[in-house]
Amino acid sequence: MDKRPHLRVADVFRSGWKEYEGARRVPRRLAQAARHILECRTAALGGRLHRYDACGAEVPLYNSCRDRHCPTCQTLRKQRWLEQRRAEVLPVPYFHVVFTLPHALNPLIAANRARLLGELFGTVNWVLSRFSADPRWKLRGQIGFIAVLHTWTQRLNAHYHLHCLVPGGAWNADENVWRCAHSRFLFGKDALASAFRARFIRRLESLRRRGKLAFDGDPAAWDALIRQVWDTKWIVYPKATARNPEQALDYLGRYTHRVAIADHRIRVISDGSVTFAWRDRAEGNAEKEMTLPLGDFIGRFLLHVLPAGFQKVRAYGWLAPRNKQTTLAAIRKTLGAQRPPSPPEDETAPERILRLTGIDITCCPVCGKGHLVCFAEIHRARDGPV
Repeated sequence: MDKRPHLRVADVFRSGWKEYEGARRVPRRLAQAARHILECRTAALGGRLHRYDACGAEVPLYNSCRDRHCPTCQTLRKQRWLEQRRAEVLPVPYFHVVFTLPHALNPLIAANRARLLGELFGTVNWVLSRFSADPRWKLRGQIGFIAVLHTWTQRLNAHYHLHCLVPGGAWNADENVWRCAHSRFLFGKDALASAFRARFIRRLESLRRRGKLAFDGDPAAWDALIRQVWDTKWIVYPKATARNPEQALDYLGRYTHRVAIADHRIRVISDGSVTFAWRDRAEGNAEKEMTLPLGDFIGRFLLHVLPAGFQKVRAYGWLAPRNKQTTLAAIRKTLGAQRPPSPPEDETAPERILRLTGIDITCCPVCGKGHLVCFAEIHRARDGPV
């Protein structure tokens, strides 16, 4: 039995944030994310005092920070998002396609995060849209897909890639026809990678010509970078998912609301360092442990805080919000498919957890009979967490 204390990413920040912040100028957006993680589910954010109605035991429940970078706040968000997407699934094959940018571009992306991460989404949309319309790939219509941005490796280094969930087929509105892809094949991997590389580099060169990129180097350094990324093998990995479309959606759900590192991976915090678990894909996903100074860990974590307002999950084609309802109805009619049930409206968090897991989180852990009843507000503490 594992008797180690339950540690969280917030505990790492509590141990090392003051020293980290005192040693450097931290951009406002990163400091804000750090403050949210530190305050999450503490008296700093206030909450409600509950009493179990059978035995009288009292428990404070503090508010969440709701920051999308906080590991503690993502589970219910993910479940709500997944239930909304389940109402959109079709009885067709699904594909998981991953587009990865080469690491040679990492410094350029770091200096132009919002612009170049936006270009990554735009380029992937351009490539998949062109391939679905190209008669060579036999679909000859409009594709729809959901794309999710990830920026990290298991060791918290920069690794920019998009996870895309693609229904296997294309809609031709002019002909009112749905053309289904082969159950195990969407588009050619090498062809996708070549088109992805060419399109993204062309976009980089266009932005450079128009003075839209921050680049710390002379024209010779720029030319050398472009040659390097042209000579690099770009990675696109298309893979058929489980035959059940809901399983495919659950698979994508692993990525939508994930942050750089989950709380359960924190193992030890001591002597100014933190040890965390990571999986080595080069060795069959073998679990290993890595130890970093607290400041290095915090710095790596903050690398993955996105620009304010940046959308990390986007939908394209006939799944884009402006097209979705009308086009989905037309596709279902063509396929003879029924619309999946929508999630219950106005459902509370405890009710949702009970429905999904069968666990009643309002049930008293002491007597097993009583249920939580809120009887008082807990106002925000004046001072933040220690």
